[in-house]
Amino acid sequence: MDFAEFWPSDAPSLSEAKNYIEKYQNKKIILKYGGQVMATDQLSKAFAQDAAVCKRVGAIPIVIHGGGPQIKEKLKQQNLESKFILGLRVTDEKVIKVVEEVLLNEINPDLVNTIKKYGVLSEPITVRNKNIIHIAKAINPELGFVGDPDQINVELLNSVINDNIVPVIAPMGLDATGQVYNINADTAAGIVANKMEAERLLLMTDVPGVNDKQGNLISKLTIEEAEALIANETITGGMIPKIRTCISAIRGGVKGVVIIDGRKPHAVLYELFSNQGAGTLIVQ
Repeated sequence: MDFAEFWPSDAPSLSEAKNYIEKYQNKKIILKYGGQVMATDQLSKAFAQDAAVCKRVGAIPIVIHGGGPQIKEKLKQQNLESKFILGLRVTDEKVIKVVEEVLLNEINPDLVNTIKKYGVLSEPITVRNKNIIHIAKAINPELGFVGDPDQINVELLNSVINDNIVPVIAPMGLDATGQVYNINADTAAGIVANKMEAERLLLMTDVPGVNDKQGNLISKLTIEEAEALIANETITGGMIPKIRTCISAIRGGVKGVVIIDGRKPHAVLYELFSNQGAGTLIVQ
């Protein structure tokens, strides 16, 4: 196959990328897409192209998206307040309806259609179409309908992958009664990475990675170091669920977890297929 036909001109050079392409043949790569990356047309198209390129060079990309900025905007339009506890959105009955509307009717189909434009098949995986995420319980009564996922329908997700389709998962799930829950997208990406025995989990964000107290980027962290940074409040807010996801993913057997700066076009390709990483690597 001539990779040059579809390789983006503003991605890492193809000669460099070829050194890494073999490494990811038939390996599952979980791509979590969210934050301000979703808010600009250029970056969202570059991400969709990266997912398609991963598929075309022989990796198995599985996409999970968030929706924070768009949900916040929609809630504002409806005069509903956004409250957060430890980086997680408080989700009552009105908020869950807005979350579902934004994720399932706007973000998910847009992303599926954009990925398709780059020459691969893609399909929405949502609570209304091939739901794969089972919720054990609400995380915390104060948070409302924010679910703690305990199971993934691995067979169903594998059947989509085996049909040569890039799955695009919305971070919502159902409990045993069919109640819909919102899930932090990082948490959803982590459990999918664990249950699917992924080679890599990439969490895209709109910061360079994890910073120390002086604001300097930390390029590599062990689990122990990361837990210490949460305890001393170097890591705060929305970065807490990201780091907790990284820690549980690594403990669950995911080989490499990276928090990457999604504001850089083709950050996924730079992280996977070049010498220069794009964020903070978390290791055992």
